[in-house]
Amino acid sequence: MGDTKGIGEGERACGPVRPAPSGPGFVVTGYDAAREALRDPRLSKDTAAFFAGKESSRRLHPAVSRTMLASDPPHHTRLRKLVTKAFTTGAVARLRPYIARVTDELLDAWHAGEPYDFVAGVAEPLPVTVICELLGVPHTDRPHVRRWSGELFAAGRPEVIDAASHGLAGYMTDLIAAKRHHPGDSLLDDLIAARDGDDRLTEPELVSLAVLLLVAGHETTTHALGNALLSLLRHPAQLDRLRRDPDHIPAALDELLRHDSAVSTATFRYTTEPVTLGDTKIPAGAPVLVSIGAANRDATRFPNPDTLDLNRDASAHLAFGHGIHRCVGAPLARAEMEIVLRAVLKRVPPFELAVPEGVLEWRRTRLVRGLVSLPLVY
Repeated sequence: MGDTKGIGEGERACGPVRPAPSGPGFVVTGYDAAREALRDPRLSKDTAAFFAGKESSRRLHPAVSRTMLASDPPHHTRLRKLVTKAFTTGAVARLRPYIARVTDELLDAWHAGEPYDFVAGVAEPLPVTVICELLGVPHTDRPHVRRWSGELFAAGRPEVIDAASHGLAGYMTDLIAAKRHHPGDSLLDDLIAARDGDDRLTEPELVSLAVLLLVAGHETTTHALGNALLSLLRHPAQLDRLRRDPDHIPAALDELLRHDSAVSTATFRYTTEPVTLGDTKIPAGAPVLVSIGAANRDATRFPNPDTLDLNRDASAHLAFGHGIHRCVGAPLARAEMEIVLRAVLKRVPPFELAVPEGVLEWRRTRLVRGLVSLPLVY
């Protein structure tokens, strides 16, 4: 199983909830405790309130540090309502032909006998192209947007992250201003109408929503695609099954998402009052980190968790979160994964890794986990 084997086993040996190994707070690795933590309203996501008055050398733009993800009801409820309609089943269905067309164009560059980096070739450009299309980002600007978005996850390089946050927020501010003069029919145009209409989004809220949708709309999907394809390569019988029966792909997505989640740890939460998770008493004001990857590999919920089993009912996985903060873009992510897997298995003959698995490089941050590259060949 290589890099993914035993995710969370060491942590769970200390119990499903335990003090963080470094710094204050608690880490949740057990499935039941994670699910409970994700839906408990006593675990706040209002990071501005938590860090108020605390000194910091960081200079993240507020559009990145104070997004919808970092808020509680009723503020969160109001903002989420404005974007949910863009990711309904019907709305995503209308995007499917566009997603399929872009996927085919990207796969045209994969030729027999030549190594093809699936991450750089498909997994990265497809989701960002789709979300930029949805938001109405001009084609000429998309490379810059993609670079800033990627730099927001530059682990260990806070100066790069901070600079990217200002670059992306500044760009979105300018794009919003341009769209006010030349309106279109994109999701961003709809949000601008809400800003200037009865819903009364503030200008900072509008910019923050635009930045969040752009970043969250593709970064995790990129990693989910790469992780899924590598999981299938590691389980050739499961890969062969999907090649023989591509109509099983939609049902297989839950197990692929569970087996190697692109989200390592859920976004920041803290207790607003004393909370008991499992058998652990957590005091008020304590940060709580929910390990999605570990919870999805909890053997008490998913027997033989390190094995990819496409017959497994994994619909209760936590890769998209749980509760009121469950990923609003999950229907779009699932559609992109299904369309890409169908296209690869239909168009590409049996393929394999073009390099030894041991040299694959993983991009890890506290929040996301995915491959830097995935060289393949047929």
